[in-house]
Amino acid sequence: MKVHLAYGRHGIDAELPDSAVVIEPVDAPALPDERAALEAAFRAPIGARPLREIVGAGERVCIVTSDITRATPNERLIPWVLDELAHVPAEQITVLIGLGSHRAQTDEEIVQMFGAQTARRVRIVNHDAFDLEQTVVVGTTAEGQEARLHRLWVEADKRIVVGFIEPHLYAGFSGGPKGIMPAIADIDTITCFHNARKVSDPATTWLNLDGSPVQRMAREVAAMCPPDFCVNVTLNRTKGITGVFCGHYIEAHRKGCEFCRETASRPMAERFDVVVTTNGGYPLDQNLYQSIKGLTAAMGIVKKGGTIVLACECSDGLPDHGNFKELIRSRATAHDLLQMILTPGFKTFDQWSAQSMAQVLLHAKIQIKSLLDDNVVRSALLEPIHDVGEAVAHALRTAGPGATVAVLPEGPYTVPFIGVESAI
Repeated sequence: MKVHLAYGRHGIDAELPDSAVVIEPVDAPALPDERAALEAAFRAPIGARPLREIVGAGERVCIVTSDITRATPNERLIPWVLDELAHVPAEQITVLIGLGSHRAQTDEEIVQMFGAQTARRVRIVNHDAFDLEQTVVVGTTAEGQEARLHRLWVEADKRIVVGFIEPHLYAGFSGGPKGIMPAIADIDTITCFHNARKVSDPATTWLNLDGSPVQRMAREVAAMCPPDFCVNVTLNRTKGITGVFCGHYIEAHRKGCEFCRETASRPMAERFDVVVTTNGGYPLDQNLYQSIKGLTAAMGIVKKGGTIVLACECSDGLPDHGNFKELIRSRATAHDLLQMILTPGFKTFDQWSAQSMAQVLLHAKIQIKSLLDDNVVRSALLEPIHDVGEAVAHALRTAGPGATVAVLPEGPYTVPFIGVESAI
């Protein structure tokens, strides 16, 4: 049978056995009037006063939202937030792009993300986790980490966090406090957020909102300088808005996570010999660094020693920016890579992605269809392929009679699990 896989901007088709189990999220319909739904949520929010009442006309406002690697529909959400704040002069509003440790967005990308009119309407600033002058100390975490957040956020009179909710491999779910921590933190705080101990913790996993130590730190740091209002949405596969959750950044976020769980999680009776996955297509599959999301989703249902076939375009390479490229190529085996990262005192940004990749490789073989050169793929400890269907057929023959295959066409937007699902 032919299965359409999310890959780049347009997707690709793969010929797979008729016996393949296709695992997809519920494709909830987009709201009939997205803007009207958002305006209603602004005016009757969850656990908070209406947005217009919270923000005074003379106050400085900082709006944080996610970067271009995320599917947040900023071209809709930000103009609608600004319209709701029409009583506030535009020069008093700053939109801060929560890049975490990612690269800055170019002027062209900012127009692509927000639209030309919004890019002219308000000041839009890239957060830089590596520029210590941009951040200020907001407190110290329970584990002793000095926490720093962007100065524009801390010094604003009113703070608004914007984002979308999806399953997350470390924090359980994205959105809510994660739009602040790690999005606008300094690199030391970000590195602590993803340190080897947290990433190795079994509670650091999909759908585990209250138990994840990563989510716990996101809440802890966000509470040191909390948002006055949260705007979170859920999306379907065409990026239509399926749910709106506005108000208090914990209460509204929890409601959104409950909704997201119903559409994204899928129980499975047993593991499969081969699992085909993606990284959800553009923008999430721009580089190999981000591919751990689709890979860890597949790891949850592939047999030990099985094969994961990943379709991830990687138009941005490994990428060249950040430390992931150097880390993933620094050791000859996944075992040695993981041992290096787990060495006491070892700490560098992007180690979390390399650690997760090593953990998946120790569980299953990874083959990848991408735009990457074959030698680049091999240097990253993976096996290059050029046809997903042929790779699956070969893996099934190798596994022997009765071998089974599952497909995650939307990659990490579906979270399959064996046994008891994590609790919110």
